[in-house]
Amino acid sequence: MDRTVPRFAIREGYAFYRGPLTDNAPHAHAAFQVAIAAQGEVTMVDAGGTQHRDVALIVPPMVRHRMHATTTLLTFFVEPHCAFADRLRERCDGGITAAPDLLGLSEEEIRPTGGRPSSGLDGRLLEAMNTLADQRIPMPALAAQVGLSPQRLRALARGQLGMPLTRWRIWQHLARAAEALRDGQAIADAAITGGFADQAHFTRQMREMMGLTPSAALRVLRPSGAAGVLR
Repeated sequence: MDRTVPRFAIREGYAFYRGPLTDNAPHAHAAFQVAIAAQGEVTMVDAGGTQHRDVALIVPPMVRHRMHATTTLLTFFVEPHCAFADRLRERCDGGITAAPDLLGLSEEEIRPTGGRPSSGLDGRLLEAMNTLADQRIPMPALAAQVGLSPQRLRALARGQLGMPLTRWRIWQHLARAAEALRDGQAIADAAITGGFADQAHFTRQMREMMGLTPSAALRVLRPSGAAGVLR
């Protein structure tokens, strides 16, 4: 992968972004993040105020953090239900983890395992996550579909994913909306494409889970001509 050209893409099991990173608010993803420095080090601050610096850092799902701005960053968002996430899950102790050996990580290395299911998660949980990625379904109906009570499904998600499935569903909506922004849709239209009630809802959720507003994301995803599509 040429690390000098800005790029954003969503693939099966993962997404990646290469380009500048602006200042961002504290946030927590619903996926593993592997942030890799193009030059120097990546710098993050966790919820307790501790600063983490290395050439590559792993952030587990729902770990709150803020990243320092940088001119070029390569970052992978790895879905927690894919096989590559098992490799990341094994080496994280629940917080931000230095991973200098991942400095050379490429999309080619992730792609073969991005489409394979995790071997570390309960099969019923995997089925529920895949269903939520493809359709809208009430949680009680989802639990019944995978043969669990709503309470058991909630406990399974929190125990194995570290987050409720409602957060996972919002993350999927954000992925679709971000892709729509990248492809030229205006913010209000991308909000509807992603499954949000309106632009304000989209903005709140993106800031909470990505640390950016849609307007700021536009400047990152489409560095030229973004102003013309803002509403």
